[in-house]
Amino acid sequence: MQDEKQSLILIDERVVPDTYRRVLQAKQLLTKGKAKNSSEACKMAGISRSAFYKYKDSVHYYEDKTAQKIVTLYLSLADEPGVLSSVLSCLSQRGANVLTVNQNIPAQGVAAVTVSVRINQRLTRVDELLRDLSALDGAIEVRRI
Repeated sequence: MQDEKQSLILIDERVVPDTYRRVLQAKQLLTKGKAKNSSEACKMAGISRSAFYKYKDSVHYYEDKTAQKIVTLYLSLADEPGVLSSVLSCLSQRGANVLTVNQNIPAQGVAAVTVSVRINQRLTRVDELLRDLSALDGAIEVRRI
């Protein structure tokens, strides 16, 4: 008896059968909470439940994990309204997904903040992100840790 080895195939979405696209759509509806259950997701996506269950464990979106990177930043910020908000806006504008934020109680007008973000290295360079954050009003110190 031969061991069956799992093989993965990368296929351009433009040539994938419509059923697979609809299975992916139904899975996203469930994940995002837009559908309460698989029956509702199947109705919304326009596929049968049998097609959904047949392919749901085999059809996935490909995410290039090599492009994703988690970066932790340390920031000293002025204790002024809106400074942390401008940091988060800057991160969002540059496509960084904020994973954690930890701000200490300000002392002598300065708050220490650590932020962990996930970035796509093809779209966002860490050195440019640090430069942009350093240029914000109220940013006293910005560095990668």
